Amino acid sequence: MEIAEMHRALLGRLLPDDGPGDRTVRRGQFHHVVIGSDRVVCLPRTGAVAARLPARAAALRALAGLGLGFRTPEPLSEGGGRGSRGGHGSYEVPYLVLTRIPGEPLEAGALGDPAVADAVAAQYASLLAGLARAGADERARAALPVAPEDRWRQFAAEVRAELFPLMSGSGRRRAERELTAAGDLPHITCAVVHGDLGAENVLWERTGGMPRLSGIVDWDEAVIGDPAEDLAAIGASYGEDFLGRVLARGDRLRPADELAARMRAIRGTFALQQALSGHLDGDEEERAEGLAGYR
Repeated sequence: MEIAEMHRALLGRLLPDDGPGDRTVRRGQFHHVVIGSDRVVCLPRTGAVAARLPARAAALRALAGLGLGFRTPEPLSEGGGRGSRGGHGSYEVPYLVLTRIPGEPLEAGALGDPAVADAVAAQYASLLAGLARAGADERARAALPVAPEDRWRQFAAEVRAELFPLMSGSGRRRAERELTAAGDLPHITCAVVHGDLGAENVLWERTGGMPRLSGIVDWDEAVIGDPAEDLAAIGASYGEDFLGRVLARGDRLRPADELAARMRAIRGTFALQQALSGHLDGDEEERAEGLAGYR
């Protein structure tokens, strides 16, 4: 059964101004997202994700007050879970209702125009500068987790224990190379890091023919950490040429060899991160997609 039909009554209550035909449903890594005219309903895909909803809402409230220079979703309401709306022992699907950020991801081929690519790169450099400034803000550091010093060692241990039994021999050898590179990363916690700054989470509107950054969504993995992680996601989404344009426009983002090495090492973990997250959350689709190159 489709998500919209499965939760028809709940969505009718949470999105009263939008009929079933006016809602758009998208599958994210952690949530099924139902988009209405002015608000968005996030329905966790697993129980583990549902347990993280309160922390996600708190982080979004903190981000909204940081003056980042772009819009982020703001929580409007949350609820669901055992004991909700029905008395002792009852259960309603957990949910989080957010403001809707207008705009869409960049259309395919948009960056083929050098003028557009330059304009978009300048805005990416600006948003990264905003995230770097926010990394020193005590409000952000109080609301967001700080990446632990042994993050990559913990990650490698979990991948070996949980995912290696699911890989082929060649897949394990590839994973070992990627984990070794990540294990050499320095511990850097100087910026707010979105954690999944791929093209689908950055929204744009057209103004005078040029894309204008509208906002950024899907902050589930936000931490205080290394900005190289977000740069790696930009490169994975748009390619090295565009990443070079972004780097050239940021005073703190010069393509030094050390920064480039960090970006390469982090990018090499993306598929393993997806697979491990899906595995630990009980999301078989995400696990299978992440492990596709390791079978």
